[in-house]
Amino acid sequence: MAKSLVAYFSASGTTERVASKLAYAIQADLFEIKPVQPYSSVDLDWNDTLSRSTQEMKDPECRPAIRNTVQHMEQYDVVFVGFPIWWYREPSIIDTFMESYDFGGKTVVPFATSGGSEMGNSSENMQRLAPGSKVVMGMRFSDSVSEKRLLSWASQWL
Repeated sequence: MAKSLVAYFSASGTTERVASKLAYAIQADLFEIKPVQPYSSVDLDWNDTLSRSTQEMKDPECRPAIRNTVQHMEQYDVVFVGFPIWWYREPSIIDTFMESYDFGGKTVVPFATSGGSEMGNSSENMQRLAPGSKVVMGMRFSDSVSEKRLLSWASQWL
């Protein structure tokens, strides 16, 4: 069985709940991607064109700093990467995460949470940021997803 990591960024707690269920279901290590500057509710107001999250998503080169690191990333064969959908794709902090490690030879499995938006080009974006890896098509889940459903979905890469 491949050694797995579930890494996630959660702005409101929804992605954290799904990531925790997934890690438990597949017996993987769990890692929270924590921004150096935490996001406030004002930062997350997608209706405000001047909010931090809106400004970050308008700039494809934006890379918000991460305050923690995965220890011994080389030990993982499969890395599940979870995030909320922002503007029909992964948040910029996920781009920072993808560029921070060597994913060569690893399978990267995106998963997302959203009230209704699909994942857009997230998998393709992440593949571009992690040369030498295999980034598979991701899936969106609601926070009510069961551990059994997550295990069934994830088992194809384990």
